[in-house]
Amino acid sequence: MRHKKYVYFFGGGKAEGSGNMKELLGGKGSGLAEMTNLKISVPSGFTITTEACVEYFHSKKRFPAGMWDQALNGLRQVEKTMKARLGDPDNPLLVSVRSGARASMPGMMDTVLNLGLNQQTVQGLGNKTGNQRFAVDAYRRFITMFGSVVMGIPRERFEHTLEAMKQAHGAKHDTDLTEQALAELVVQYQELVKTETARDFPQDPFEQLRMAVDAVFDSWFGDRAVTYRRLYDIPDEWGTAVNVQSMVFGNMGDTSGTGVAFTRNPANGVPVFFGECLLNAQGEDVVAGIRTPMPVVALEDKLPDAYKDLLKTQRTLEKHYRDMLDLEFTIQEGKLYMLQTRVGKRTGIAAVRIAVDMVRQGLIDRREAVKRVAPEQLSQYLYPIFESSDEAKFQCVGKGLPAGPGAAAGHIALTPDQAVAMKAKGKRAILVRHETSPDDIQGMHAAEGFLTAKGGMTSHAAVVARQMGKVCIAGCDAVEVLPNGKVQFGTMVLSEGDFLSLNGFTGQVYAGDIPVVDSEVIQVIQGKMDQKDSEKYQYFSTILKWADAFRVLRIRSNADIPEQAHIARGFGAEGIGLCRTEHMFFAEDRVPIMQQMILASSREERELYLEQLLPLQRQDFIGLYREMKGFPVTIRLLDPPLHEFLPKREHLLVEIARLELTNGDPQVIQEKQRILDRVEELHEYNPMLGLRGCRLGITMPEITRMQVQAIFEAACEVAREGKKIVPEIMIPLVGMTSEMKAQKELIQEVAQQTMAEYGMKLNYLIGTMIELPRAAVTAGRIAEHAEFFSFGTNDLTQTTFGFSRDDAGPYIGFYLDRQDRCPVCQRTNVDWKKMVCRMCKATIDKKAENILDADPFAVLD
Repeated sequence: MRHKKYVYFFGGGKAEGSGNMKELLGGKGSGLAEMTNLKISVPSGFTITTEACVEYFHSKKRFPAGMWDQALNGLRQVEKTMKARLGDPDNPLLVSVRSGARASMPGMMDTVLNLGLNQQTVQGLGNKTGNQRFAVDAYRRFITMFGSVVMGIPRERFEHTLEAMKQAHGAKHDTDLTEQALAELVVQYQELVKTETARDFPQDPFEQLRMAVDAVFDSWFGDRAVTYRRLYDIPDEWGTAVNVQSMVFGNMGDTSGTGVAFTRNPANGVPVFFGECLLNAQGEDVVAGIRTPMPVVALEDKLPDAYKDLLKTQRTLEKHYRDMLDLEFTIQEGKLYMLQTRVGKRTGIAAVRIAVDMVRQGLIDRREAVKRVAPEQLSQYLYPIFESSDEAKFQCVGKGLPAGPGAAAGHIALTPDQAVAMKAKGKRAILVRHETSPDDIQGMHAAEGFLTAKGGMTSHAAVVARQMGKVCIAGCDAVEVLPNGKVQFGTMVLSEGDFLSLNGFTGQVYAGDIPVVDSEVIQVIQGKMDQKDSEKYQYFSTILKWADAFRVLRIRSNADIPEQAHIARGFGAEGIGLCRTEHMFFAEDRVPIMQQMILASSREERELYLEQLLPLQRQDFIGLYREMKGFPVTIRLLDPPLHEFLPKREHLLVEIARLELTNGDPQVIQEKQRILDRVEELHEYNPMLGLRGCRLGITMPEITRMQVQAIFEAACEVAREGKKIVPEIMIPLVGMTSEMKAQKELIQEVAQQTMAEYGMKLNYLIGTMIELPRAAVTAGRIAEHAEFFSFGTNDLTQTTFGFSRDDAGPYIGFYLDRQDRCPVCQRTNVDWKKMVCRMCKATIDKKAENILDADPFAVLD
């Protein structure tokens, strides 16, 4: 019986796969295949497909039929290419087993290096390389990774043992340990495995391989991988590929090393080769942040031939892929090997610069450049910064590597859980760690920024910061995280909860809460900075101009005051899509007039106060029309319930009681009581569905009259200045055709009267906002009386689902993550690898289905 192909070999300059097979081979596997086909030096190996992973879970964690035999055939090809054999005591082949999903998930899944070592092959490796210390070091690393990843032993158990050994031998780094010390460490590690698992460390390399493939598949549903997928909308159904690749060693002495590099700077996009490396180290040492690496350019002096090959390789790959790439490499005794290439993660600021620069260099066209920049990446150009004058007032307590741009200030949080708790309380958190790990992902998501004592520009913290758009300073040697909930910067000691400020552009760390100010882009748009002085604005405006050339949608902005309209125009908005007039009434000089209008006992009295509001509204609209210079402005008539303009009932009761107890002015008490009576009269049990929107305009037409008069007086005034003005008036909360018709007739009447007084005739549009189910159902009939529609998705969602926006958070959250919960106790603390709830210990057969796929307040389906 012929089975589906699950294994793809690469090596010897030829690969069965290619770079366009990302969905099947994952990002890592497709990159290895493509580099192999480009004749780049890649250690041979094979990739087990994502389909195998999906079928593994569908088959209750059994390898699909034929997969293991294909893997063994792939292994034989690797052995032939590398002229070594897995498990051979004299000529052992060692392999790495690494995950590789189609979407990059840095550090979220598991890796095992040096697989194939045991008590016999470690001797063979030492004899083969002539370096017994290196062989023993590789073995202790393998036990650590296999023990933690595959056998489930907490990694810190191994790290504590290592630290104790270093202290006993006076070693600062693990590279300072002697061969004898490492051999002792191997024995202690094996004893640790026996204690923790009640079994010996596996000695059969083929058993090791099978267990490692199992573990990498299982890591697809590890806690941190699941959390990461939720944050970035990566489907569970994709699965991960597994890459089994022959080992090359960066820890064979000072002519060996390992590194991570980018073909351009991933933080700011500057077109220089950028990265970090460590000599006499393995790959995990760089990204784990355990040792602070040196810049990759240092290899030019240390290992010039290997660096020359690396430069040539990175140029070849960037030209081939036509994008900024993330590279992983190892140098073994002076020879360069490439272990990975993929499109590099970058900040939004870098994404724009790289896209624009690549167009100018002829690598891509403008359309491709626009497609490469996600809308949310552009928002990073709007991130706040510190004013230099403010920064100078605070003490700089340290400096690290500026791994994630922006400015952030907040309370020190020393654990991910503390950062999450601070955010839940509405506090800003700065996560301070010795180094971050993939397990910190939730705390990193909650924090404003991160500070790490170790690691570099390619460490886990830096990579995640760039993806999340967070401020990050890595490798700050001045910071020491103390075990007593304190952080030390030289002689200064800060406690958890104290304020810390991070400048992600310079890498400087400050004690205290520095105020943040608008970004350079905002300052240019506001006229506070000349665009010639801001390189960031020039790149930002260039990509937006290119986007304008391709888009078919016209974009309008929300704006309620002229200052907001000015900023909207600066960003290229072609009109105001919604001006909420109620926001104008909340101005300090208008609230008292608005309150008196509401308190009026007759229509005539109400009109007196509306006459006072008329010139204020007119000036508001004149400012908007002038700022928009002929672009359309849609003005929505008053929408919220009137009680929102009055003091809260509870506050009035307290104030009246206080005045009465202190013999306050009787007239003041009487006025407060009058307001309270009106508040009681206007009280509604469900104000969202009460007297608001067009219902307000129909029951109190004088309000609509005043607003429409102000709109047309303003339009006529600005039209006289030579600008083409087409007023657009939106009637809110229409549910019936008769409501639309009644308000439209009133608007037309006032419009004709006002234009006649000015001796002018303007074109104008009257429309409504579809925000009730009945309006959506009867939209065809409402359209007979409307020139345009807008959608009010907030109220429409509330009234369609029967959800209260202000109260729905808890159960919407439950609806969205039901598949992550234990079906018995409904808590999310589930070990999905073992399919067991950590809280109630229930065994879980399968995941529940989510009730909602997305937040209904965030999407329009």
